[in-house]
Amino acid sequence: MKEILVTSPILPDFEEFTESLREIWSTSRLTNNGPFLQRFESALADYLGVPYVSVMTNGTLPIILSLKALGITEGEVITTPYTFVATPAAVSWSGLTPVFADVEYSTGNLDAQAVEAAITPRTRAILGVHVYGVPCCDEALRRVARAHGLPIIYDAAHAFGVRENGKSILLNGDLSTLSFHATKVFNTIEGGAVVCKTKEMKQRLDALRNFGITGETTFSEAGINAKLDEVRAAYGLLNLRKVDVAIQERRAISRQYSEALKSVAGIRLMEIPEGLDYNFSHYPIYIGESYCHPALAPFAQPDKNKRDQVYDYLMAHDIHPRRYFYPLPFHAGKIASDPCENAKKISSQVLCLPIYPGLPVEILKKITSLLVP
Repeated sequence: MKEILVTSPILPDFEEFTESLREIWSTSRLTNNGPFLQRFESALADYLGVPYVSVMTNGTLPIILSLKALGITEGEVITTPYTFVATPAAVSWSGLTPVFADVEYSTGNLDAQAVEAAITPRTRAILGVHVYGVPCCDEALRRVARAHGLPIIYDAAHAFGVRENGKSILLNGDLSTLSFHATKVFNTIEGGAVVCKTKEMKQRLDALRNFGITGETTFSEAGINAKLDEVRAAYGLLNLRKVDVAIQERRAISRQYSEALKSVAGIRLMEIPEGLDYNFSHYPIYIGESYCHPALAPFAQPDKNKRDQVYDYLMAHDIHPRRYFYPLPFHAGKIASDPCENAKKISSQVLCLPIYPGLPVEILKKITSLLVP
């Protein structure tokens, strides 16, 4: 049987993409802020409901350039261990020290009290992650940030298009970053962006992504090559037409999972807050030690907790869930005085189930039938 992975990317219409390629080929303009990139940035800003977007070649460089654009060149950045390793790695690549604070058990997002407890004279910024697209408590984090004079950057890799009470959560904090990797709700194969609020910041980010070049013979500062090419910009423009339908399909899959699993003892489901226009980027479940299923007996080993037994059980049936996020990237930074117990606990419980447009109904039913004792 074909292996069922946790995600599958949306793809643009092949014939339309071919037409875009013909247009690019006719001009021989392949990169360097070409017309497709400019159209893509404008369309993204309109779709997301934000003032400015600076598109880049992947989802990691936006974090690095956000730190650079805010003038953060030394010291510590408080962030979450419950994230993909790219988040703290971007801090380290910037010559800064990631300091891990604990998260809320209910959401997996940074806990404002833990953040405040981790602040030292060397703290220069807070870097939150909207885990699975559910927003951090911006109000609580802003109170901490204001009290200590710190900027907030949000890694919003999972949060494409998410709105809270009608407002894009990408407007929270000082800057927000996006990933357009193929595993995301919206993709350009590889790609990313920084969302900002002023023309001046957009200009600075645009310069930083192009070696710091501001004119034919002028440089503003040392930058890097983070430009997105015309081919992927054209790909993204076409995928924007499909993302709303893709999110609707994800919503339908999420509801079917929830209906089937909501009463299973030992499985906790993620709660979607009221007033959130959510993108259903992931479907995480949390496997507690009280979960009991007779089929797990062959997978029970002294060194495996209940979640890992379920993981092995599903893998044996060609279902490939992901342990997002496990292991925690503690190697990439340092833990604050708080031992991050909530992050450790949910990291040992989480399994993200397959959710993507086109997931066959029979596969979804197979997954839920395997999980329901």
